[in-house]
Amino acid sequence: MQPAVEFRGISKQFGAVKANADVSFSIAKGAIHGLVGENGAGKSTLMSILYGYYHADSGEILLDGKVTPIRSSHEAIELGIGMVHQHFMLVENMTVLDNVMLGTEGGFLLKPKRAAVEARLREICERYRLDVDPLATIHDLSVGAQQRVEILKQIYRSANILILDEPTAVLTAQETESLFEILRLFKEQGKTIILITHKLQEILDITDTVTVMRGGRVAGAVETAQTSKEELANMMVGRPIENNLPRAPYNPGAPVLEVRNLQLKDSTGVSLLSNINFTLRAGEIVAIAGVSGNGQSELMEILSGMRLPTSGEVDFEGKPLPYKKRHDADGLPLEFRHLGIAHVPEDRLRDGVVKNFSVMQNTVLGYQDHLKGAFGLFDFKHIAERCAGLLKEFDVRPPNPDLRIGLLSGGNQQKVVIAREVLAKPKLMLVGQPTRGVDIGTIESIHTQLLALRDAGVAILLVSVELEEVRALADRILVMCGGAITGELPVDEFDTTRIGLLMGGMHKS
Repeated sequence: MQPAVEFRGISKQFGAVKANADVSFSIAKGAIHGLVGENGAGKSTLMSILYGYYHADSGEILLDGKVTPIRSSHEAIELGIGMVHQHFMLVENMTVLDNVMLGTEGGFLLKPKRAAVEARLREICERYRLDVDPLATIHDLSVGAQQRVEILKQIYRSANILILDEPTAVLTAQETESLFEILRLFKEQGKTIILITHKLQEILDITDTVTVMRGGRVAGAVETAQTSKEELANMMVGRPIENNLPRAPYNPGAPVLEVRNLQLKDSTGVSLLSNINFTLRAGEIVAIAGVSGNGQSELMEILSGMRLPTSGEVDFEGKPLPYKKRHDADGLPLEFRHLGIAHVPEDRLRDGVVKNFSVMQNTVLGYQDHLKGAFGLFDFKHIAERCAGLLKEFDVRPPNPDLRIGLLSGGNQQKVVIAREVLAKPKLMLVGQPTRGVDIGTIESIHTQLLALRDAGVAILLVSVELEEVRALADRILVMCGGAITGELPVDEFDTTRIGLLMGGMHKS
C-alpha cells in the first residue's frame, strides 16, 4: 500500500534560520504517526508546508504515491488534509454550527444549508462520540469541547489526513483520554493522523510509528512498540535527560506570603474562591494541584495583582498587599513587581508576551522602570546586552533579539518569559503551568531554573496540572477543587490516588 504522505527532501528557510533541512520520511495510511522534537526542531513548519500555509524552498510532497503541489490551505482542505492548531481557530461569539460553516456558506440563502449542516454535524458527533451541541456558543464551551469542535470541522470537511499540533497541551487527563478515543475511532475509519506532541508517554500510548526531528532534520524514525521514552528523549536532544535534578535539602525560611480567608465572587455572586488559607516560606516550592478551572487561575490573578479579591487578607513579607486601597486592579501588577513579586502567567500568549513585539522588547515588559538611565531615558545598549546574555543563558532559539516573538516556538517564548522574571531577582515567584506545550529538553531547563531559585531562597508558588511536574518540584502540595483547598501533603507523601480523590473533592485531608 502506498503511504498516505511522503516527504522527499523538504527544506525551508526563514532568513538565516533553516527550519527544515532535507526532510524525508513517509506516513502509512490508516496509522497514527507521532512527530516529536524540541521546540524549534521544525515540526510545525513541516506540517504547515503539508497544510499549504508555507511553501517549501525545495523538495516535494507525495499523497498516495503521487507528487502533489499544495499551494494553499484551501487546496490542502480540498485534498482531504485538515489541521487542528495548538491555538484554536474559532470565533468565540459564534455557535459551533456557524464556525463549521464559516468559509463554506455556498450562497446567500443560509437557512436551508444551516439545517442540512446541523443534521450532518449531529450525525458526525454521534458516530465519533464527539459530544458537542452544534447550537452551543463557543465561549460557553470548555477547552476540551472547543478542541472537539476543531476536529468536527475537519471531519465535516472530509479530512482523510488529520494533523494535530500539541492537542493535549491545555487538556485535563480525562479530556486527553476522550480525545484519544476519538482518534482511535478516526483510525478505524481508515483515516491517517499526524500527532505533534512533547508528551512522550502519549506517543507510546496512542501512536503506531514516530519520527523524531532535531535541528530541522530527521534524527530517527521508529515503530512505537519498539522504542521507549528514554530512547525518544535521547534522539530529541542528543543526550540523556536527567530525571532527578539536584536540589538542596528542604530548609524553609521566614514566611514570605501569608493568605488568610481569601474569598472571590464573580459579578453574579457565584463563589470562585472560598476560604483560602496557606503560608509560603522562603526557599520552598508549594505546588497547587488540581484539574484546570477549580480556582487556581483566579488565585494566581489575585496574587499577581491582576484581580482584586472580594474579601480576605494577603501579607507579603509581613505587610498587607494594598488591595483595600483600590477600586480596580489597574497598576497593581507593576506595583507588585516593584515589591519583588514575579509572575509567569498560565497563558503566555494572552498575558506573558506581546506577539508583535520583538524578543528584546518582550524582555523589558513589566520591568521598564528598572532599565531607565539618566533623565528617565532607556539605555538601549544596556538593554541589548542584557537581552543577548539572557538568550544565551536560557538557550532561546534562534538567539535573535530583533525577531518578532510571535515567530518563536511556544517553548522558546516560554523561556523568554521565565528568563525575564528570573532576571528580576524576585523574592516571590508565581508560576502558572510553566511547561505547558514545551519539549522535554526545555522542561529540564525550566525545572533546573526553578530549583535554583528555590535553593537561593526564593519562595515559589507553582500551579500545574502535571502531577509528575508537581512531584519533581514541590516541597509541599496543596490540592484545589471547586475554588477551595481540599488537602495538603508533603511531597514525600505523594500519592496519585489520594491526590486524585482530593482533586475530585471526594474527601478532605
